[in-house]
Amino acid sequence: MVRAAGFAALSFSTVVTLAALPGRLAAQDVTLRSTDGAVELSGTLLSFDGEFYRLDTVYGELTVDGSGVSCEGPGCPSLLDFVAELDISGAATMGDLILPALIEAFAGRQGLEMTQSRVGDTAEFLLTDRESRKLKARFRLRMTNSDEGFADLIADEADIAMTVREITQEEARHGAEAGLGDLKARGRVRVLSLDALVAVVAPGNPVQAISTPQLADVFGGKIRNWSELGGPDAPITLHLRDAGSGLGQAAEAKVLAPAKLKLAGSAIRHRGDAALSAAVMRDPFGIGLASYAARSDLQVLNLTGACGFTLAPTRRTIKTEDYPLTAPMFLYLPARRLPKLAREFLSFTRSSSGQLVIRRAGFVDQQPEEIVIGDQGDRLSNAIRGAGEDVALDTLQEMVGRLWGMKRLSISFRFEAGSVRLDAQSRSNVEQLARSLEIGRYDGRELLFVGFSDGQGPAAGNKTISERRARRAMEAVLAAAETANRERLKVSSVGFGEALPMACDDSEWGRQVNRRVEVWLR
Repeated sequence: MVRAAGFAALSFSTVVTLAALPGRLAAQDVTLRSTDGAVELSGTLLSFDGEFYRLDTVYGELTVDGSGVSCEGPGCPSLLDFVAELDISGAATMGDLILPALIEAFAGRQGLEMTQSRVGDTAEFLLTDRESRKLKARFRLRMTNSDEGFADLIADEADIAMTVREITQEEARHGAEAGLGDLKARGRVRVLSLDALVAVVAPGNPVQAISTPQLADVFGGKIRNWSELGGPDAPITLHLRDAGSGLGQAAEAKVLAPAKLKLAGSAIRHRGDAALSAAVMRDPFGIGLASYAARSDLQVLNLTGACGFTLAPTRRTIKTEDYPLTAPMFLYLPARRLPKLAREFLSFTRSSSGQLVIRRAGFVDQQPEEIVIGDQGDRLSNAIRGAGEDVALDTLQEMVGRLWGMKRLSISFRFEAGSVRLDAQSRSNVEQLARSLEIGRYDGRELLFVGFSDGQGPAAGNKTISERRARRAMEAVLAAAETANRERLKVSSVGFGEALPMACDDSEWGRQVNRRVEVWLR
């Protein structure tokens, strides 16, 4: 009960039922009393993060600053021996490689010693103070797949979901009903690192490249023999991840769905990345859709098109999303306060040191890079080759003149299909670039948001669309950079329509790659 009005440091939110998890607080009744004894609040203790209590009371769920109250009752946690708890569940690709490396590096920077154990699909990491030997944190990773990660998050059996696909509308609705807030909103989802789907074959296969429509036809069962791809007269065997994995789902969503095809019944599913890579290595007539990070010694097929453009999966093309089968790795966080050490760990994952750990683990980091225009000869030659009636020479000259002497930032923005809403990775890029503006990384420099379109429709209309998208991306970043010093920034936008294609316009994959907003710096 509350004995006096105006209880300090309370915040109200939707009531959430907390399952009693291993290592977490079991829900028990406690009483919080202000230091002067004037205010008393009773309720069921849902959690304690070392600083704030979360209670379910007759007034709803309340968050109370622990510095101004005392706690009474058998469920009260020890303030001196508090252990930060963090449960992360989801994609094994992330849990097997990236997160353990990040936790170990974070522990070292915090002066903590890490010990690790594993039972089944759950790994536990204990972080202990090196001097006092006191346990400071217990991080648990449940490594299954993206489906299970979202299910655990919604069931309140995890604090964070790690996934290699975006949340579905149904999952987001269930999350909102469970009191987790809007899991699609700003701050609720972030891109930890980048991966990509790559077509792989055994070394020695004579086929070096494949178009995305051909790749869809192969996995859809329409192309069944290597001779149809310029290879030997031999049947093609198909390998990809299991249906519950994010990469398995991404393969169907990114490769088959745009071609309106279903996966061939003969496809062989594999439980893990290593198993898939090993199977393709043993199969001289096999082709797999593998993780970029797990490509190992396999031969990777470049993506090509009828117009002659070729895109190879490289760290740079994946980071800029120019490669069409990029697969971001997401962390989904509910609208809930995490323990301080857990928050510091999440901040570390975004730091330069954390991104270096991700890169060393074989994945594509998100540390911004500046690419000089001289390193983009292929893009410019493609623009000249693709010029025609709709792209006049003076348009190309205007574009090159505007960008000459500038550097392209590796951050790009793309939009959801048929929508003016930025896609999930781009929304994360907005926050990343906004943070850079707020800390003054680009103070005194010119930032130019440059929009491009595909080649479908009239050139004039495409130029207008590209200008609108560039302006929208710019406005989103500036709105997010609330504390940036605008006086030290020179920011503008421009659109060049279809003047700088990255891929062929003969497929939806190519058109999606061409519809983008780039950021250029001077």
